[in-house]
Amino acid sequence: MKLFMILPLSALFTVTQQKAPSDNCLCELISSEKQFPYDKLKTVQDTALNCTNTITPQKTSALDSLLLGLSRRLPQLEQDIAMLEKEDDGKLFGALSLHVIENELAEIQQMIDKLNSTTTESDHISVNMAQQLEDVKGEMEELEKFDTMQVVKRQQANQRLKRDLDQCRNNGVPPTVQPTQPTGGTCPHGRLVNITGPRVHTAGEYPGSYKYGAWGRDPKPEPGKESWHWRVMLTSSNRYANYVRLYSSLSALIVGISVPGNVQIHPSNPTTNTIQGPNVVLYAGALYYNCYNKDAVCQFNLTSKSVNTIDLPKGTRYNSKGEFCHLEECYPYTDLDLATDESGVWVVYTTTQDFGNLVLSKVEESEPLKLGKTWRTSVYKRSVTNTFMACGILYATRYVNKNMEEIFYSFDTMTGKENFNVGIFINKMSADILSLNYSPVDQMLHAYNDAQMISYKVLFQLMENTFTY
Repeated sequence: MKLFMILPLSALFTVTQQKAPSDNCLCELISSEKQFPYDKLKTVQDTALNCTNTITPQKTSALDSLLLGLSRRLPQLEQDIAMLEKEDDGKLFGALSLHVIENELAEIQQMIDKLNSTTTESDHISVNMAQQLEDVKGEMEELEKFDTMQVVKRQQANQRLKRDLDQCRNNGVPPTVQPTQPTGGTCPHGRLVNITGPRVHTAGEYPGSYKYGAWGRDPKPEPGKESWHWRVMLTSSNRYANYVRLYSSLSALIVGISVPGNVQIHPSNPTTNTIQGPNVVLYAGALYYNCYNKDAVCQFNLTSKSVNTIDLPKGTRYNSKGEFCHLEECYPYTDLDLATDESGVWVVYTTTQDFGNLVLSKVEESEPLKLGKTWRTSVYKRSVTNTFMACGILYATRYVNKNMEEIFYSFDTMTGKENFNVGIFINKMSADILSLNYSPVDQMLHAYNDAQMISYKVLFQLMENTFTY
């Protein structure tokens, strides 16, 4: 028996029903619609993925790094030339100054050459990507013809209507995207609302070497060293170091020219009072770090070459018993994390009596060194991948995936308030961020990301009743 029906699905089907020996019905559905081209959709998806893989954050940030390096290097060159013209004695001083300027010009020329090659490559990528995007647009327009129910068109119409309504409510002004909900606390810059970048991305003078380490700049530098940057690389077993490497400027660090060079703590590595773990900071001309094989903070004065130590409370976990971790791994010897902000130096750690939760203490600038006030939190240290301080607020990060890190937690030392839903994301160049240092000088966040040195801009929003921390 043949039965013909018109179904209310905007499509005509012929339904054939036959009596089966087992008293079951066998239905044959014949659609009058064209078959959806899944192979074409797969091609569009592959093209989009290729675009995403081609235009990487590494390539876009490389140009920014070179431009930033040049913008800071050229004014320095002008100052050096002005000094030469003013103080040239026509003898040894002039010859030495000319030699320095000659080296600076050679370095700047190298940066310009690299900038030119990077720009040419970027232009080539832009042309290719523009053509691929046009092709994808055409393919998507063809695929939309298969949307017989007009679902996509209705969604687009609804979005336009919602936008028009929002604009109408705002008296004709287009709606603005609301910023990330700020955290608590007070700060001269306002409240931390976002992290943008990377602004700087460089492997420095040892590309691919020394996965573990830290870098940054001194928030309270000695006169004449305001532009200096530093780097510590764990050169022994990815665990230990015995010197800090100094650079006269950010551009010198980017191109890999270390002047004045290394400042050594001790000839042996490791040994008593040398560096253990990557969580290091420089403040007021002194390096702060976890002392080798001790539950203590070392302070190494770069000028006098002397070392002072601060013993942490009894029960402090060290020697990889209280590291930063995520689900796939723990970062060895990250038991102690040193941090700087507008007010000085802090140390983050955990103790047995705190059951592994983060503990924060202020390091007082005194003779002898001592710990100041201590705060206890309710966040488990091994659920955290890194911490940093900004304006008296502790921020903690966690691993999302190999491309993303999340600032998920904050603790305000002014109010004692905890926030487990900060929700600020950091774009990574590689999977693991081994150290984070906030620079209150220029509000930059310096990350050591699998042997790469990366910096991000920390954005603050001024609020009412804000006063200096």
